[in-house]
Amino acid sequence: MVSIRLKRLGAKRRPVYRIVVADGRTRRNGATLAQIGFYNPRANLAKGEADLTLDVEAARRWLELGAQPTETVVSLLRKARVFDVQSANA
Repeated sequence: MVSIRLKRLGAKRRPVYRIVVADGRTRRNGATLAQIGFYNPRANLAKGEADLTLDVEAARRWLELGAQPTETVVSLLRKARVFDVQSANA
């Protein structure tokens, strides 16, 4: 199964993530099929905002092809207003 998930980058205690499409059997930081976004949860902690960059068209295309997002990616897709959450979990 193909999944949309986070790939961790960054230094110790300073995580930065790529939003990637990968085979569900590969490791967290293993080979990926495509990179569709970037997420920095620590970008602006004073204001409570995170840095999120996402290729919306690529995300929709992979979802149409049957890729399953993880729970964290679902919340990020919700923030980016890519899709209605109920339609993705159905």
